[in-house]
Amino acid sequence: MAKFLIADDHPLFREALQGALANHFEELTLREAEDLDSTLAALNEDDDVDLLLLDLHMPGSGDLYGLIRVREDYPMLPVAIISGSEDASIVAKCIGFGALGFIPKSLPSAQIAEAISTILDGDTWVPKDNRDRLDGISNEDQELARKVSELTPQQYRVLHFLHEGLLNKQIAYQLNITEATVKAHITAIFRKLGVYSRTQAVLVAERLQL
Repeated sequence: MAKFLIADDHPLFREALQGALANHFEELTLREAEDLDSTLAALNEDDDVDLLLLDLHMPGSGDLYGLIRVREDYPMLPVAIISGSEDASIVAKCIGFGALGFIPKSLPSAQIAEAISTILDGDTWVPKDNRDRLDGISNEDQELARKVSELTPQQYRVLHFLHEGLLNKQIAYQLNITEATVKAHITAIFRKLGVYSRTQAVLVAERLQL
């Protein structure tokens, strides 16, 4: 029996993927999550999952942060990225940061099932066009990813809003917290990332495409 967790913020896609997988895997157990918080909560409740199918762009995930966060908290959990993007640099970084596969949402259901079967067999799967372009992740980027993995989801949200150029009071409004709490989060972000200014923190986010 296989157990998958589908983490994607589009209910229709989750429903379609469930239907496609049910036709290719017998005795399949499927669980769902709609954002990074619910994904982490589901894994905290039960991390006995054969494969996490993780959307790059669902709320809280912010491209690579969701993958980095999950890999840090659950290093033995197999993760496959399933995404609408097919950018070669993103594919390479996902594999470099620990994903076992990168599956475009545009693939027919039979190919998605084939990709998942390959991953479950212990092999890495990426689209054919990307197989010769999986450049290694630099030591510097790996160290940055390690630092980013120490951010809590709420601290990541603050970093995201810093990247968007919001002021402290605007961040406080968006997250429904006080400005003092925002300042505390920013202080923690600077310490964890080893930076000393908003500009430096934003450059870290941009480098990792957060």
